[in-house]
Amino acid sequence: MTTDVFAPRPGYRDLMVYRVEAGPVDFDLGDNTNLFGSAPSARQAVIEWAAGDPAKYPTPGIGDLRAALGEWQGVEPDQVLGGCGSNDVLDSAMRALVEPGSKVAFAAPTFVMTAHFAAANSLVPVPVPTLADGTPDIDGLLATGAPIIYLATPNNPSGVVSDPAALDRLLDRAPYLVFLDEAYVEFAGSSRAREAVARGNVLVTRTFSKAWGLAGLRLGYGIGSAKLIREIEKARGPFKVNALAERAATAAVRRDQEWLAATIATVRTERESFAEGLRRIGFEPLSSAANFLGVPVSDAPKAADLLARRGVAVRAFTASPVFGDLLRITVGPPEAQRRVIDGLAELSR
Repeated sequence: MTTDVFAPRPGYRDLMVYRVEAGPVDFDLGDNTNLFGSAPSARQAVIEWAAGDPAKYPTPGIGDLRAALGEWQGVEPDQVLGGCGSNDVLDSAMRALVEPGSKVAFAAPTFVMTAHFAAANSLVPVPVPTLADGTPDIDGLLATGAPIIYLATPNNPSGVVSDPAALDRLLDRAPYLVFLDEAYVEFAGSSRAREAVARGNVLVTRTFSKAWGLAGLRLGYGIGSAKLIREIEKARGPFKVNALAERAATAAVRRDQEWLAATIATVRTERESFAEGLRRIGFEPLSSAANFLGVPVSDAPKAADLLARRGVAVRAFTASPVFGDLLRITVGPPEAQRRVIDGLAELSR
């Protein structure tokens, strides 16, 4: 006879393993990865690395990449922290900077792992519904008194960007820490990275998974004051950035800025074309500054299933705060857009 003595703690017990499988499709528009290619210098660095010495550990502090990111963002290397995706930086920061039982407030809906990481680190997630236009309720976030306020701009899954004046008010009045998720900021065009360093109580998180087209390398980074970064680094653990990712990202940052600018311009052009096509068949996509569109629908699972049968994977959100059912659809090449529009036109009939 065996006895099950394992009992997960309250708040953790009901968490689900994050697992999304698109299945075999022609176009995967569910992950917001770059469908227009990957940074070419990074791809070359991957090939060259294979001829090196994979038996060695990566550099402990991603020295070369820290320097490259610092030069690009106008900050010092000790104000940059790498991680296994930007979600690793967020997870480590929650673990490092507040006591168990503390609140984490966030505009809802938003990046699904925010509440997950809060609960996993024995913190209390406090969702604050966005305003009707998808912008964050700054007064509502501040009213929670939460020592950590998380805000993604552009937000996910809506793509809505925060008003600069409203964001200033949040940063000015936040009681303790603000985690500013800029995973899609390259498409929006205005980062608060240097301001985060100057303020001292703001952590900006960024990623190579979206605009740079390097999601498979699992690389993100945080920017903040040197003191803040040092405390988060204690919780992160060693070697979270593998040697291949470090080398590839360093090459991309130093050599592929023109490629990045051209790719972003393409995404913006295709985003507007895609939105207009959806409006022509009766849908009203949200005003997105990211590389995806949030599209309110009456039945998200039904719409996603119809598109899957047409060879297109999208992400379905049901009963989300403010928006209800929503499809999040990555901006892709014209053929992918046509496939989505044809499918949703059938649904609207």
